[in-house]
Amino acid sequence: MANFRQPQLQKQEEEEHFDVLTKSGQKTGITKPRGDVHRDGDYHRAVHVWIFAESTQQLLLQRRAHCKDSWPDLWDISSAGHISAGDSSLETARRELEEELGVTLPKDAFELIFVFLQECVINDGQFINNEYNDVYLVTTIDSIPLEAFTLQEAEVSAVKYISYGEYKMLLAKGDSEYVPYDVDGQYGQLFDIIEKRYKENTVARSLSLQKQLSRYAPISLSADLTGLTDSDKETLAYVVKAAVVMDEIFYLQSWYSNPVLRDWLKEHAGTSELNKLKWSYYLINKSPWSCLDEDEAFLTTADSAIRLLSKAKGEVNEWSGLEYRAAFPMSKPPGANFYPPDMDKTEFEIWKDSLEKDQQKEATGFFTVIKRHSESSLNSHPHGNKNSATHDLYIVPYSEEYKALLTKAADLLHKAGNTTNSPSLKRLLHSKADAFLSNDYYDSDIAWMELDSKLDVTIGPYETYEDKLFGYKATFEAYIGIRDDEATAQLKLFGDNLQLLEENLPMDSAYKSKDVNAAPIRVIQLLFNAGDVKGPQTLAFNLPNDERIVNDRGTSMVMLKNVSEAK
Repeated sequence: MANFRQPQLQKQEEEEHFDVLTKSGQKTGITKPRGDVHRDGDYHRAVHVWIFAESTQQLLLQRRAHCKDSWPDLWDISSAGHISAGDSSLETARRELEEELGVTLPKDAFELIFVFLQECVINDGQFINNEYNDVYLVTTIDSIPLEAFTLQEAEVSAVKYISYGEYKMLLAKGDSEYVPYDVDGQYGQLFDIIEKRYKENTVARSLSLQKQLSRYAPISLSADLTGLTDSDKETLAYVVKAAVVMDEIFYLQSWYSNPVLRDWLKEHAGTSELNKLKWSYYLINKSPWSCLDEDEAFLTTADSAIRLLSKAKGEVNEWSGLEYRAAFPMSKPPGANFYPPDMDKTEFEIWKDSLEKDQQKEATGFFTVIKRHSESSLNSHPHGNKNSATHDLYIVPYSEEYKALLTKAADLLHKAGNTTNSPSLKRLLHSKADAFLSNDYYDSDIAWMELDSKLDVTIGPYETYEDKLFGYKATFEAYIGIRDDEATAQLKLFGDNLQLLEENLPMDSAYKSKDVNAAPIRVIQLLFNAGDVKGPQTLAFNLPNDERIVNDRGTSMVMLKNVSEAK
C-alpha cells in the first residue's frame, strides 16, 4: 500500500554518523559524525531517488529548504539522503522518500540504475562532499498529484514535475536555480536510460528478440509410457503437479518481482508481435536476463507489470491511486533473491562472523534465505523508528520462506506416495514431502540415491548456480522421467569394468589408479521438468550436493537420453 504521511513535527535528533569509505568505495570500519565527514572530505554513501511519470515523461523535483547546509533553495532530486552507519541502501531510499515527501512505497517500486560518485567543494571550502550515490528510479504511470505529498519542512519547501528533456537542458546550461549535475558525465546515465526506454525502435527490438530466439531450436520429446501401470500414471499426475510448484518457487528465487513480471508478460503476449516475442524469450530464460548473453537484460522496468497502490486517508479528488512499474535491475543481482538486494559480501561476512557456529552453518547452508530486520520493520511500521537490532541480517529457512508453496507440494507428493506400488519411490516421495516442511533433506537425498523405480523422480532444492554471490543457496527444480532399463544396464556394465579398463591402458603402471569407481548412473526418458531448468537444457546431472552424503555414499548421475538424442 502507498501511504501518504500526515504532517509531523520534526524531532531533534543527535547528529547522525556515517560509515567512512576508502576512495574506491570500500568500508574502512570507521564511523564519524556527519559534520566531521563533510569537514574532512571523507568518502561516504547516500541515495538518490527519482520519481518518473511515464505518461507525461516528467521527473519530480524537490526544492531544498532554505535552512539546508548545502544548495539551499535550489531544485534537486525527488528525494535524497545519506546512508547512516550500519544502514542499508534500499531501506534508506524507502525511508527518505517517506520522510521527505510522505510517500511509502514497497521495495519493488525501486530500481537501482547506477552508482554515481560526486566529488565537490562548496560553501567556500567549508563543505566537502565526496559521496557515492546509489541512484534509484521509481517509475509511476501518471504524475502523483502534488497535493498528495506531505513535505518535511526542514528538508523540502516545494515539489514540481518537469519534463526530463527540459531538466537535462537546464542542467546542461548551468541554470542557477538547480543543483548542478554533469549531464555529459556519469549523471547523464539517468537521461540516457529514460531516452532509450521510451524512444525505442519497435521494429529493431523485435528483430533483436527474434535473433535471440533463433539460437534455440524447439524439439518435441517423446517417451514410451507402455511400461507404466495405472497406479504409476496416477502417481505421475500428482508428481507433475508438485513439479509445477517448483516452478513457482524458482521464479520467486530469481528475483522478488519476477512472478508479477511473468504474469504480466503472459497476459499481454497476444496484444502485439513484440509482446509475443518478449513472452517467448522470457519463457526460455524464466527471468528478464538472457542466459546466453552473460545475463544481459532483454527487458527493462518499462516492460514490467503495472501495480496499483490504494490511497491513504488523505483523499485527493479524482485520483484513483498510485500506479507504478514493478522494478527489476538491468544487471542481474548476483545474490538473486536469496539475500537483500543491497547486501554485499563484506556485510555478510561481518554478520556471519558474529554468529555462533551452528548459526554460521545455517547462514551458509543450502536451504535458507537471508533477510533484513529493517525491511520487516519498515513494512510493518512505515512511520516508526529505525531498527535497533545489533545486526540487520537474519536467517529464514526455506520451509518458512516458501511455506505456502512447499505445503502444497508436500501434500501432492504424499498423495503420489500413497498411489505408487514401488517401495523405493514411495519412500522417496514421502521423505521429500517431509523434507519440504522440516527443511532437513538428508533422508530424502538418501532415498533418491536408492531409488529403483520405473518412474524416476528428482524434485527439490539442489543446484547453487543462481547464487553467484557465494554459491551457497540451492534452487528448486524437478526432473520426471521413465527409466530406460536397457541403457541403464549398458552403462552399469561399463561402470563395473572401469578398473579393468584402467589396468589395460597403454601407460606405465605407476600412473594407473588402483581404485577406480564409477558413480551409479540412471538413464531416463525425460517427461517433464520444472524450476531451475532455464536456458540451454542439461543432458545429465550429478547429485546430491550434501557433503555428508557425498563423503559417505558418493553421488549418483541421471542421464536424459531423449534430450541427448534431440541435441
